[in-house]
Amino acid sequence: MVLTHSAARAAPDDSNPAALVPLGKSLKVCRIGAGTGMRGWNRQTNQTRLGKEKLEALLRYAYDQGIRLFDCADLYGTHPFVSAVLKDKPRDSYQLITKIWRNKDGLPERERPDADVCVKRFLKELGVDCIDLVQFHCLTGAAWPDEQRRQMDILAKLKEQGLIKAHGVSCHSLGALQAAAAEPWVDVIHVRINPFSLVMDGTKEEVLPVLKRAHAAGKGIVGMKINGEGKLTPEQLSESVKFALSCGLVNVMIAGFEKTEEVDAFKALVRQHLPVARNQGKQP
Repeated sequence: MVLTHSAARAAPDDSNPAALVPLGKSLKVCRIGAGTGMRGWNRQTNQTRLGKEKLEALLRYAYDQGIRLFDCADLYGTHPFVSAVLKDKPRDSYQLITKIWRNKDGLPERERPDADVCVKRFLKELGVDCIDLVQFHCLTGAAWPDEQRRQMDILAKLKEQGLIKAHGVSCHSLGALQAAAAEPWVDVIHVRINPFSLVMDGTKEEVLPVLKRAHAAGKGIVGMKINGEGKLTPEQLSESVKFALSCGLVNVMIAGFEKTEEVDAFKALVRQHLPVARNQGKQP
């Protein structure tokens, strides 16, 4: 099924685990995203370590199953794999997220060029004219809005030019998350969230109030580490998916699939718990 722009404007289909849903004020994306950065570093991840043939088959399977949001990053080195899978697909049938790495380590190159240089390279690597969402990756300091203001202004200009649709941050500390919730520039936040407070920026009791402030400000919330970076049992993963769907704060969930069976299992969990979220009236 091809998702057109007219379909993107329609209300979310609560019977479809992979329906388009609002993400912030300017995006509509698939409720489930295929992550490509499990244990990522230096442009390698568990996904790239599958090898070209297996990874592209996995991503193609996710697309065919209706999962049309693909979560990338320069750190992961997955742009070419995603591009190869999507090159013959209608551009309005999928959405792309990628991230700029500003930290000292993590990439082979020592230099960290400005955001416009990075985004223009990303566009070529992904084979598209516009990227749906570009974020700063793995922010840990609470002062990041001051430290990255010049780069933020560059991304805002790229948004005005139509090269990206939205910008935001991926947070890896409570201080960075609190700053993101308060920063007007932020359209979307990647947040580590699960009911067990595993691999998160704080306990769920600390993180949820921050997400409430961000959500009230109209920011989109992308939930990551739903599976606690692979540490959860199947029963716990089911509870975590239910939590993310019903808390009323997480718009989209990213899952780092490594097998086609995991695609099917995650979709089944979302389908199972969507009625609960709908009946509770908390689904964003």
